[in-house]
Amino acid sequence: MSLFSDLQFRYAVHNLADMPPDRGMEVAFAGRSNAGKSTAINALANRKKLAFVSKTPGRTQALNFFDMGKQCFLVDLPGYGYAAVPGREQERWSELISTYIKSRNSLKLLIIIADSRQGITPLDHYLLEWLVPTGKPVHVLLAKADKLTRQQAAAALKQATADLARHPVESTVQLFSGLRKTGVREAQAVIAKRLQQ
Repeated sequence: MSLFSDLQFRYAVHNLADMPPDRGMEVAFAGRSNAGKSTAINALANRKKLAFVSKTPGRTQALNFFDMGKQCFLVDLPGYGYAAVPGREQERWSELISTYIKSRNSLKLLIIIADSRQGITPLDHYLLEWLVPTGKPVHVLLAKADKLTRQQAAAALKQATADLARHPVESTVQLFSGLRKTGVREAQAVIAKRLQQ
């Protein structure tokens, strides 16, 4: 899809004071460290190294803004929940992420990447609670679906749907594999629809 073909890195925001102007339309990607967030972004953009994939969780330490053109941005949020990151740094990330989600008018869709083998975790539920007052939608990618059998994948999808129903937010969920490119077109279509409204 053309929306993803010309993605270019623009800003790395480490502090709230450095946030770019709140205009245009943004889709943000969030998820636990090592859930497959960078791999998902690279698969959606059909690029290998757009978002940095690391074997060391917690490497994304800023809000990374990628220009999609036509006043649209993809925002890669810091991964959360990695114990080896110092507590003070985790608090800074939490403030960055929560403030962005709660107050960013440009945010049109939050994508949560969850490891399909673990499902929606307590930390993902925190994100959903931050999203509730905004009335904005969420789409969950159950990543690494290639590691599940067909029966396990169906069970993971059913459980995630039930978990999302606990929150009064507009939500959708799908199976996804950046490695096998499973669900890429479906996810691209969901994002494009939100950014073209």
